[in-house]
Order: sequence, then structure tokens, then C-alpha cells
Amino acid sequence: MDYSQKLRKINNRYNPDSSMLVEQRMFSGESLYDKDVARYVMRAMKAVDEEYTKRSKAAGEVVKQHLKELLTNVSYEYQGSVMTDTHIRGASDIDLLVLCDKFVGTDIFKVREELAKTWKYNSYQLGRLCQFDNSFSQYEGNSFRDMAFLRTQIEKIMSRTYTICDISKPKAVKITNQNLHRDVDIVTSSWFQSLDYVLDGMPENKRGIKIYNKSTGFSEGPDYPFLSISRINQRSSDTNGRLKRMIRFLKNVRTDSEKDIPLTSFEINAICYSIPVQDYAQKEYKELVYILWYSMFHLWNDGKQDELKSVVGDEYIFKDKPEKLAALKVLEDEVYKINKDLGNI
Repeated sequence: MDYSQKLRKINNRYNPDSSMLVEQRMFSGESLYDKDVARYVMRAMKAVDEEYTKRSKAAGEVVKQHLKELLTNVSYEYQGSVMTDTHIRGASDIDLLVLCDKFVGTDIFKVREELAKTWKYNSYQLGRLCQFDNSFSQYEGNSFRDMAFLRTQIEKIMSRTYTICDISKPKAVKITNQNLHRDVDIVTSSWFQSLDYVLDGMPENKRGIKIYNKSTGFSEGPDYPFLSISRINQRSSDTNGRLKRMIRFLKNVRTDSEKDIPLTSFEINAICYSIPVQDYAQKEYKELVYILWYSMFHLWNDGKQDELKSVVGDEYIFKDKPEKLAALKVLEDEVYKINKDLGNI
């Protein structure tokens, strides 16, 4: 592998303006390693410079303020890898959710079914189910029309505000803030309250969302981005940042590979999150590379790929997805080569 070329690629992503200050902040200490493979691994595990991340978030806040001036009955949240600090580009997109507050999707029918199974739950859970059922009221408006209208309003506001504005995507409006040099994806969405959310006492991180698709006119999901963010942040904190280092490393290896590796952040998060904490909680950078290779190899070689679920646990990652399994094998092979080269130091 040409690690000097890989280092140039990663440097262009992490420090596109060739700032000496960023170079010093991010890459100090690498002179201790006399081989490019070691420097590449160290760099690939590091977080994007804090100033670049701040700009991404600032671009999202500017969009939010423009929308707040004209929209009503909405709330705003962020999702995506910027919120877990596992993004790998200084110019990473940030996802701004614009949530319609006129209605809330629920699992009311499941709640009512479970109320008949009193033997399954403790008194606190039964109380929560009863309270939810008693306070439920059917929305009398038209949620499909509400979502379509909200998407249209977002398109109009963003098109008037930003020179670079793409409204063609079915699930998001993408704008470019030319002052901050950042893209923002604005996602039309709504809230969803699952059975588990009710049973657990409605914690904020278990709130679900549904995302509007303007091509179909329907909302898709539910998804649980806040639970995923919370779990990744907590586990990485518990392992002194090691989980996030592994996620960034795999993303960089995927991006720098000469081969096409169509794995998303969602899928890479699941791979890394599935590794038992005790396997890597005390490991250093070279050992983390080995752990990643070993885990991916045995995932497919031992026929366990169909068991792997998302960080939240509501979606299978590789089951009935041969193209994703093939991508896993390519990524595993890339990590194997890096691990082998590290062993020569």
C-alpha cells in the first residue's frame, strides 16, 4: 500500500486549507513514528479539528435561524456523525431535522394490545401504558398534507436564502453555506412514540422520528437517531474514546481505498459497536487495528453476518444484502493489509 498517498488524502480531508495551526494541533506527536503506515493509522483514528466541527454546527444554526423566522409548529434537532464526532472530513455535512409538531405518530395499537398482557409487565410499566392510552387522542388534521406542505415551505425558504440549494433529493434539501464552506441537509420529519419509549418512561434519547419522502408522499421509518447517538457517545466514553477511533479508522480506510466499498456510516457504526467492550477497552492503536480485522473476518467467515444489527438493534445490517456483505469482505481485506504492515514495525 502507498501510505504516503493515503496520508496526503487524509490530510486534504482533515486540513483542506493547509492551515499550519490545524497541522500542529492535529498531527503533533506523529514524528515518534518513523513509518508512514503507523502515521496513517494514528491520523485515521483522530477526530476532525474542533474548529472545522464548530463551523459545521454553525452552518446548521444559521439554517435553523432562517427557518425559525418563517415556520411555526416545528422543532429542530440534529442527527448524524457530526453529533458523535465520528465524521472524517472538515467539511462534513450536518443533518438538521425539521420536525412537524402538529401531530405525533404512535404505537397506540401495540400499547392497547400489551395492556391485556398484565403478566408481562411490572406496576410502573402498566401504569405508563394506561396513562398513555387514557391521554391518547386521534389527530384530526391531515398528516400527509402537513408533511408535504412543510417540505414545500422549507424548499421555498432555502431557495430564496441560498444561492446553492438542491431541492431534488426526496428526503432532504441540501444547501451550501458559502461563507462557512459547509453543506447542510435539511430533513422534513415528524415525531414517533414507540411502545418501548412508553414502557421506559419516555426518555428523550428514545424518541423516534419518521422522515418524509417527497417522491412517494409518505413518511418512512421509524428511526431512532438520538438513541444511536447516545449509545455511541456513552460507549466511547466508557472506553476512553476507543470506539470512536475505530469508527473513524474504518471510515477513512473505506474512503482511501482504491476499491469501491459501499458501506455507510450507519453500517460501520454497527460493526464497531458490536465488538465486545472487553476485547478493546485497554488496547492501543495497533491493537485496535487487529481487533477490527479479527472481528470483521470472523463476522463473515463464521457465518454470523446475518445476526448483526444496527446500534439501536432495530435493523439487520447484512441479512439478505449480498452487496453489503461483499463490501464488508473488501473492507476486511484492506484492514488485514494494514494490520500486516503494522506488524512489520
